[in-house]
Amino acid sequence: MKPGHVSRVVLLLLMVFLLGPFVITCLAGFSDAQTLAFPPQSYSLRWTLSVIQSAEFQRAFLTSLEIALLATVLALLLGVPVAYAFSRMPPPGMGAIRLVITSPLIVPGMVAGLALLRHVVLRIDAPVFAGLLIGHLALSIPYAVRVTYASLSNLRVDIEDAAVSLGATRLRTYFVIVLPNIRGALIAAFFLAFITSFNQVPVSLFLTGPGISTLPIEMLGQVESTFDPSIAALSTLLVAFSMLLVFAAEKLLGISKYL
Repeated sequence: MKPGHVSRVVLLLLMVFLLGPFVITCLAGFSDAQTLAFPPQSYSLRWTLSVIQSAEFQRAFLTSLEIALLATVLALLLGVPVAYAFSRMPPPGMGAIRLVITSPLIVPGMVAGLALLRHVVLRIDAPVFAGLLIGHLALSIPYAVRVTYASLSNLRVDIEDAAVSLGATRLRTYFVIVLPNIRGALIAAFFLAFITSFNQVPVSLFLTGPGISTLPIEMLGQVESTFDPSIAALSTLLVAFSMLLVFAAEKLLGISKYL
């Protein structure tokens, strides 16, 4: 077999390995059976309509949406100034500082969740919603810093100096010159942080409490108690939602160039 054919076969097997579970879940979600099975014997939108109309899933979806939006906005408010300072006035030990800031992306989610449970929920007795928000914020800040830092590093400093020389303050230059020029990076960071927060499981698993549950945790509890195709249907909707956001961000902004 020619080397080119081997590469195509390996690529095909890799695509099947990565996309196979999504295809199986999607088909199972449109099953008309009472229990989860593959391949389905008949197809229907029954379970899709069921999860859309479920009060528990609606409440969990709104909670996940609220936390993801708040965590993402706060991450941008905190992370963009940090990235700006790093790009314009890099402190000593810049590599170590960046490693610390991006450590939530490196540390396993179960470890991060346990640490947050120990020091946020148990020690300071934070409310459940506040604990979830802090945990998701910790996971969102690295995206805000990393993505905007890459864009700021390519923004010419003399543009800011010209504005200052013409009488603008540094603060006005930051809002009028810097932020509009990194608009694409800001939107890209928003998409990445939002999707990461919305789909977060390990950290949310430790920080969720009575009365408040995110959508992924609600789905996990449903899987433990039932074996119908409703979770497959909901998973299909979430995969479509996430892929739509990423696809739109890539097509409109070229999100990959910021990563």
